[in-house]
Amino acid sequence: MEENRENIRKDLSKAEKDAQFEKEFMPLIDSLYNFAYRLTLDEDDANDLVQETYLKAYRFFNSYEQGTNAKAWLFRILKNSFINDFRKKSKEPSKVDYQEVESYYNSDDVDESITTDLRIESLQEMIGDEVATALNALAVDFRTIIILCDLEGFTYEEMAKILDIPIGTVRSRLHRARNLLKEKLKTYAGTMGYNK
Repeated sequence: MEENRENIRKDLSKAEKDAQFEKEFMPLIDSLYNFAYRLTLDEDDANDLVQETYLKAYRFFNSYEQGTNAKAWLFRILKNSFINDFRKKSKEPSKVDYQEVESYYNSDDVDESITTDLRIESLQEMIGDEVATALNALAVDFRTIIILCDLEGFTYEEMAKILDIPIGTVRSRLHRARNLLKEKLKTYAGTMGYNK
């Protein structure tokens, strides 16, 4: 039966493939972008990551089993791409265009008080300044598990598949991540009247 399903998938015309891809994957673009942005903390990198994810998903569309969890499949591609890009970038030396930085800071237009990043502002509006700051301060493994579970609503099984780790590791990592986040938010909670 599995072989039969694969043969049907391979026999799709380009128009049929495009239509199925559009129907199953394109409605998930906002969720993918949100996940990518929370991983990268950079709008351009998040857009690149989403684009790369969709390119890979389209390229390997034949291996996707229709009717299964398309969101989990795309999130796994995105997570793997992020990890691969992160490893690649960590091996490259940092690059700075000093001429651009110098010309900006030497211009008369510089208002040093305006350093707020609109991307950070939009994330903070969604989950609050303190929570966003605390979440962004977590290591990527902990930040990812909280995003997948508490913001995206994936089950333990789906997270295990996306992250390619055992369910027990998902549970323990989520527990540790929530405790770290709780610790980072302890002072803020006190100022908001929570004493526990």
